[in-house]
Amino acid sequence: MFGRRFPMTTLILLMLLPAMLPAQAPTATADKIAALEAAVKSAQSAGDNAWMLVSCALVLMMTGPGLALFYGGLVRKKNVLGTMMHSFILMALVTVIWAVVGYSLAFAEGNPFFGDFRYLFLNGVGSAPNGDYAGTIPHQTYMIYQLMFAIITPALISGAFAERIKFSAMLLFTTLWALLVYFPMAHMVWGKGGYLNAFLGGTFPTLDFAGGTVVHITSGVSALVCALYLGKRVGYPGETIKPHSLVLSFIGACLLWVGWFGFNAGSAVAASGLATSAFVATHFGAAAATLGWMLAEWMKSGKPSVLGGISGCVAGLVAITPASGFVSPMSALIIGFAAGIVCYLMVTSVKAKFGYDDALDAFGVHGAGGTLGAILTGVFATNAVNDALKDASGKAMPLGLVDGNGGQIANQLVGAGIAWVLGIVGTLIILKICDVLIGVRVERDHEVQGLDLSQHGEEGYILES
Repeated sequence: MFGRRFPMTTLILLMLLPAMLPAQAPTATADKIAALEAAVKSAQSAGDNAWMLVSCALVLMMTGPGLALFYGGLVRKKNVLGTMMHSFILMALVTVIWAVVGYSLAFAEGNPFFGDFRYLFLNGVGSAPNGDYAGTIPHQTYMIYQLMFAIITPALISGAFAERIKFSAMLLFTTLWALLVYFPMAHMVWGKGGYLNAFLGGTFPTLDFAGGTVVHITSGVSALVCALYLGKRVGYPGETIKPHSLVLSFIGACLLWVGWFGFNAGSAVAASGLATSAFVATHFGAAAATLGWMLAEWMKSGKPSVLGGISGCVAGLVAITPASGFVSPMSALIIGFAAGIVCYLMVTSVKAKFGYDDALDAFGVHGAGGTLGAILTGVFATNAVNDALKDASGKAMPLGLVDGNGGQIANQLVGAGIAWVLGIVGTLIILKICDVLIGVRVERDHEVQGLDLSQHGEEGYILES
């Protein structure tokens, strides 16, 4: 009996097997695909997060030691510590303000000009991504990355009032300036629903990849206001005031060049092809501006100076910042070269003509370079580099004049104009408040003595045998 049944059972199983396989195979395949997709997503998130944390460190390095050394070397030796301290202390002061309220005012969804208080004390800013800003990295990573921009921006202003501002006034000024100028401007350009945000519902879509308006125009224009309000340094321009150590400034400029890759390429908020494009544009812009400034100086004075070379480098980095994630490498060369020449003329001819004492040329480089870069972004931005802006059908929209969208230049002018007005009006109000409360300028005797001793009781160089 068994012998007769076995072949029949086997036959039945063989007949049923094909019917069973289609039900099992798709399930197994789907599970494998889901696991593979999860692994890919996890790997992408890990790679993006690693790049962004490195970028955070690079941008912080731009302030200290980069800007601290660059500015520190450009002042007289009696002010080297006080000048470097401006950059260093802001790494602490702005961080605390940012954690308490700054990030929320800049990046929480609120009205077109300010964020609301939903992220007060960093409430809700954790390891889960914020899809509005960066879908593959923790929200906390995005927050700390943006903090590094908030730190360096007011530090740039210190180049204008170097060698003559009270340390206490600088602290109060920076606190108010961050609250009234930087955070609103950051929200308008980068925050969801911001008035100038090109990608998240802005009224006037301004293209600013990494801070041409938010960082450089606001700081540069505010620097000019500070220089005019505080007045000229004792002895300026009659006495020759020379940098005490171009070696320090040279090292600082090199650190700024390297750190700027985190500043611009990091603004892609992913380890992506766009980050590579911004990286290349940043480098090309800096290189072309260095040559442009050097050429202009060589033709005018007969010698190319080291100070001119490093100043040109920074000018190019400033100008390419808003354009870095939108333009081709050849366009970056054009923007950089133009910035080198324009900023050289601002620092030499224009400053000499009007006679203002912008001690370390914060306006001539950052204000002028940032404005030029913002406008030229409207000329050279192309969807061949950045196709993130799409129409209702999903088609990449034209970005700048080279794409046939000449109207973007007008949007760039609106964004730059708002940054100018906010910088001028906000800075004037803040300076007046500081002056009434504690006074902004050191006494004449203290200025002659030097800020290192009068403000900090220390000396940068003690040369004893």
